[in-house]
Amino acid sequence: MNKFLIVFFVLFSTVVFGQLGDLVALKGQVSTFGFDSEGVCVINLRSEAAVFTDEKGDFVMNAIAGDTLVFSGMQFKRKEVVLCVEDFGNEIFKVHLTVLPNQLNEVVIRNYTISAESLGIIPFNQKKYTPAERKYATAASYKMNPQGLDPILNLISGRTAMLKKEMEVEKKESYMAMLEKMFDKDHFINTLHLPLEYVKGFEYYVVENEKFTKIIEQKNKTTIEFLLGELAEKYKQILACESE
Repeated sequence: MNKFLIVFFVLFSTVVFGQLGDLVALKGQVSTFGFDSEGVCVINLRSEAAVFTDEKGDFVMNAIAGDTLVFSGMQFKRKEVVLCVEDFGNEIFKVHLTVLPNQLNEVVIRNYTISAESLGIIPFNQKKYTPAERKYATAASYKMNPQGLDPILNLISGRTAMLKKEMEVEKKESYMAMLEKMFDKDHFINTLHLPLEYVKGFEYYVVENEKFTKIIEQKNKTTIEFLLGELAEKYKQILACESE
């Protein structure tokens, strides 16, 4: 009887630890009870990998049991989920997010000497298209297709929408790379006073801000640093609301 228990324990441990160690493409879905679930950021804290949900709230993340997934969006409460072995046994890993209450914060008026030029609102030079932008332009523009048939077929098939989404993701990734090149993690932790585990989430938060993306395209580090401070305070307020 004791020998049987030992053999069973060894086999069971091998299966469990094998499941814990294998990297698996976890298929998940975010539900928001009627609210738009597209564009929710999903971050694996262990690997720092991040993906965005599609228009149905679906996502795929490489993970293992024990990983912590963070779900965050502009209008949703931040949520952390520690994955267990059972989560990988389901066909779809489902997560529900709660909508943040629409609270009006105190408005503080400051006298800042920031012009339209320093904010990067005024355009400059000729726009250079990225590969994703060129593919989208080819799919959506009649000017680049003399026959004029492909845009109609692309709109029907949804390819244009897919390419537009690809272009948006490419832009966000380029902004993230620019931000990480300008500032190291010490700046976010010691200057902006953000906890280390929230730095990556904050980076995704700021690249969703339209005003910030306009400024970072100008590479004006002084103005970028100023706006980062403003956004860091708002981000910490969101974290404080989620911890209540």
